[in-house]
Amino acid sequence: MAVYQAPLRDMRFVFYELLGSDKVAELPPYQEVSPDLVDAVLEEAGKVCEGVLFPLNRSGDEEGCHFENGVVRTPKGFRQAYDTFRDGGWTGMACDPAYGGQGLPSVVTMLVEEMICSANMSFGMYPGLSHGAYKALKAFGTEEQKALYLPKIASGEWSGTMCLTEPHCGTDLGLVRTKADANDDGSFRISGTKIFISAGEHDLTDNIVHLVLARLPDAPPGIKGISLFVVPKFLPKDDGTPGARNGVACGSIEHKMGIKASSTCVMNFDEATGWLVGEPHKGMRAMFTMMNAARLGVGVQGLGIMEASYQGAVAYARDRLQGRALTGAANPDAKADPILVHPDVRRMLLTMRAYTEGGRMLAAWTSRELDYAEKAEDPARKAEAEDFVALMTPIVKALLTDLGSEVANLGVQVYGGHGYIREWGMEQYVRDARIAQIYEGTNGIQALDLVGRKLPTGMGRQLRRFFHPVSAYIDRAMDDDDLSEFVLPLAKAFVRLQQATGFIAQKGMSNPNEAGAAATDYLRLFGLVAMGYLWVRAVEEAKDKTDGDDGAFYRAKIATARFYFQRLLPQTGALFAALMSGAGSMMDFEDAAF
Repeated sequence: MAVYQAPLRDMRFVFYELLGSDKVAELPPYQEVSPDLVDAVLEEAGKVCEGVLFPLNRSGDEEGCHFENGVVRTPKGFRQAYDTFRDGGWTGMACDPAYGGQGLPSVVTMLVEEMICSANMSFGMYPGLSHGAYKALKAFGTEEQKALYLPKIASGEWSGTMCLTEPHCGTDLGLVRTKADANDDGSFRISGTKIFISAGEHDLTDNIVHLVLARLPDAPPGIKGISLFVVPKFLPKDDGTPGARNGVACGSIEHKMGIKASSTCVMNFDEATGWLVGEPHKGMRAMFTMMNAARLGVGVQGLGIMEASYQGAVAYARDRLQGRALTGAANPDAKADPILVHPDVRRMLLTMRAYTEGGRMLAAWTSRELDYAEKAEDPARKAEAEDFVALMTPIVKALLTDLGSEVANLGVQVYGGHGYIREWGMEQYVRDARIAQIYEGTNGIQALDLVGRKLPTGMGRQLRRFFHPVSAYIDRAMDDDDLSEFVLPLAKAFVRLQQATGFIAQKGMSNPNEAGAAATDYLRLFGLVAMGYLWVRAVEEAKDKTDGDDGAFYRAKIATARFYFQRLLPQTGALFAALMSGAGSMMDFEDAAF
């Protein structure tokens, strides 16, 4: 059966040792975020995720959401779980204390979000979308809008959505047709249909705040003519409580491959009352605030699935008796040995472990820089962090969700035939993980964003935020004999990344198809190098602690790093060869032959 225990020990390693908790405390808003406070938050989050959310994961998947007469009911137990979650203050973890939030750093909330996604990815969709709406309103809303909506979203009384996609347009939001006509009182009448709206309708909160992309009558064509509007399900009364029903309704819910306990809705806006958020025709700027937060969050979903899949696979590999070790019986008193003794099973488990722990380091590193991007007082440090987060967001989203699917499939493989059976709980991870590679911009779009936007920005300015510190670290670490077996393969992979970057920059200028053809392999190459850099740093932290009371943890950390460098990082050679071959083999293929 599927199992889950919050990986608090490894989270503490990442937060305290790898990243240095004192770094976050440098930022004025977080000076009171002590180690004791972080430990308490992580421990309590672990208890909620293990004891409240995880027990509903399978039942929620089997029951799904119910749609009747325009009303969506979440699966049995979800409303009670949400009440517990809300009452514990978890909906406001990263929200400003001025609006009733906890004001915790992004790096801490990311670790909690990972636990939520491991325990119950469907449940995590409801508060997760709300935080994106909160960030957009906080950044671009009027003071009146912020005073009305942000405390309600932070408290979890109200939830939020992102209403972007329409039946005829997904990635190309310039094709949006939903229209907004002005009323005399400064509000607008919003009409149109949105699809694939996560948490668009449900029974968990008293109100749902929709952030909707629409066009004003005088809007220029394309994305330069899109505005953002806040459209509540119930129109707030003067005292801030929900009033009359607005002209927005759920037309249906989707029947999906996974995350079945998360309502995915068709939303119909029929002259619904809404209010402009930000400037007219500047809605994409505000929407990207939501999308970038969501993309990091989706990457963490992939990470959460990895952790849960790994734990389930390890538990099964210890218990399942099949065959004998190739070198002779490891358990002669039993009829067979646990499958943990077999090299191929160990290969799968170590692959799962190395990607999971490496993904946690990568997501936490990016989240730590997000704290500096949002809170640093030094303009130079703030700008550096903003560039870094912009560069790494598509990598975190695409790499961790690709690996989430790969690791979930490995989990099924470890179980063999039992993994394919619903009762064992592993096949759900495969189904749940799959959507993360698609929504908030498919992973192919993330790769195009990386090579088409992030690489050329400021003549490679964003790239330097990664390349320079990694290059300097490699030069320094080369002098440490204890690190040589890890640094040397990293250095070789890093050179491949530099050469691939130059190739794309040169070829892409003359033929955009060259950059497009290389994009997915380049993103994977970049992500594996970034993970390799963090694995060397992890070894550096662990290498002098292997004989202490917690020595087994640090020895396992080093051994996992060794597997990563010997068995996983070599992929960069094949990725490099593939992308350097150019676009010809795919673009010269005749269309009619497909």
